[in-house]
Amino acid sequence: MADTKPHNGLIGLGTMGANLALNIVDNGYDLAVFNRTTQVTKDFVTDAADLASKLTGTETLEDFVDAMAEPRNIILMVPAGPVVDKQIEALRPLLGDDDLIIDAGNANYHDTNRRAEDAQNKPGHFLGIGVSGGSEGARHGPSIMGGGDKAAWDRVEEMLQAISAKHEDIPCATYMGAGGAGHFVKMVHNGIEYADMQMIAEIYGFLRDGLQMDAKAIGDVFEKWNEGQLSSYLIEISAAVAKADDAKTGKPVLDIIVDSAGQKGTGRWTAIEALMIGSPVTAIDAAVAARNLSSRMDERKRGEELFDAAPQAIAAGDLPMEMLEQALLAGKIACYAQGFAMLQTASTEYEWGLPMAEIAKVWREGCIIRSSMLDDMATALDGNEDTNLMFTEPFTGLMKDSHNDLRKVVSQGSLSGNAVPALSAALSYFDIMRTSRGTANMVQGQRDFFGAHSFKRFDEDGDHHGPWND
Repeated sequence: MADTKPHNGLIGLGTMGANLALNIVDNGYDLAVFNRTTQVTKDFVTDAADLASKLTGTETLEDFVDAMAEPRNIILMVPAGPVVDKQIEALRPLLGDDDLIIDAGNANYHDTNRRAEDAQNKPGHFLGIGVSGGSEGARHGPSIMGGGDKAAWDRVEEMLQAISAKHEDIPCATYMGAGGAGHFVKMVHNGIEYADMQMIAEIYGFLRDGLQMDAKAIGDVFEKWNEGQLSSYLIEISAAVAKADDAKTGKPVLDIIVDSAGQKGTGRWTAIEALMIGSPVTAIDAAVAARNLSSRMDERKRGEELFDAAPQAIAAGDLPMEMLEQALLAGKIACYAQGFAMLQTASTEYEWGLPMAEIAKVWREGCIIRSSMLDDMATALDGNEDTNLMFTEPFTGLMKDSHNDLRKVVSQGSLSGNAVPALSAALSYFDIMRTSRGTANMVQGQRDFFGAHSFKRFDEDGDHHGPWND
């Protein structure tokens, strides 16, 4: 038990909470801990071994609050949603005016906005921080995206930066803005994560079904790509997953995993919010849809039987490795461009003043989408917050060099029956964004014809109608 009362406490000792607690005490901060199940708390403190002396385990919520010195900083690591509200409601009567509640779970930013506003009229302050990096990141350094009262952030910034991941000694923890800004940034991070994972899976499909490669060989490809422009955490773990063997059967683990992907909803939130603010994230939309379709296994099996539609093999000469690598690079850049464009739209819509370059920096280490490209993204976005990432160097040059490979890969997917929804969406986004004269004039003509919605003309100002309305 800590010698003096700590100012910091943590509620919720599940995998993420327990690892974050150990990270906190490992960085020199004493910590009170509480879990709804008392035995979990006792076991956690016991298992902390040398770190146990910095922990104060408590059995009731009252004991937990009493174990801390004011002003208290209380981190919630409980399941997102109603559980957070119930926990806050239980804490409020026990708090002093200067105490601080920090929701570090995967909250919907709308909930964070509501809780931040509610906190203005009740004891204690409130922060909502996005934490990315999984259990490993929680233990050894996550990426942290803060939102809420700036003065409250300033109070705990030193601790949060101490426990965060570091990129060349720079903490990956930054204040994003008021209210739910931190959780919004984390939500978009997760949306990009969905699309990045889906595009990697689509390239995996080409390697497995198109080029008939076994899992180990596919792992070697990803391992090699991780040494180049695609260097990233997701490519690194894709190589490890592909090369791993199942202990029970001796088969590659990939070959025994059911092809139905789960989700916790953050990618879906990104797609919904993007629609609400009018910021297209087509690659993320496609990735969310792909996960939903993956669960329809019986229907997919029936479809294959009806249409004799298993993916066809592709000649190696038609699908060289460099082409696949460059296609994935182009898709990845388009995906990030959509994500940052959504962040900028939200920043304007909600008057957050999101620090775009700092967001890229925060994502450089600790989080799931960390990538070697984020250094260049941070530089590109510095002073160019309103500019599409694809229109900044070095990404303009990279897209010029790689988009034709993306086009060829998507074409091969269409011809061979290898589904590539996210890569296709990324390509269509790129093509629309490089076309000054699109086809929405036909849509406007149709809207005016059936609904007299009017349209703009190139040669005159004002609203106009077509001759069909005469």
